[in-house]
Amino acid sequence: MNKTELIEEIAKSADITKASATRALDAMMAAVTSSLKDNGTVTLVGFGTFSVGERAARTGRNPRTNETLTIKAAKVPKFKAGKALKDAVN
Repeated sequence: MNKTELIEEIAKSADITKASATRALDAMMAAVTSSLKDNGTVTLVGFGTFSVGERAARTGRNPRTNETLTIKAAKVPKFKAGKALKDAVN
């Protein structure tokens, strides 16, 4: 499912217009992004938790030249599914 299909499903399920569903989804994604930028977490009980993880610096290799290079440390978004979501999938 892509974003357009998700918007259509939200509009149909909530009995709202596609424009309203688009605004709601965009607002939700903006709120999650804003919280993660501030190193926060977003927990939706039963659905899951969005958080920020740390990836350590490491060495890599350029496959063309076999030259080793350093890959810098980075913050990465993480998602951990909640029990209700896991149960729904299984």
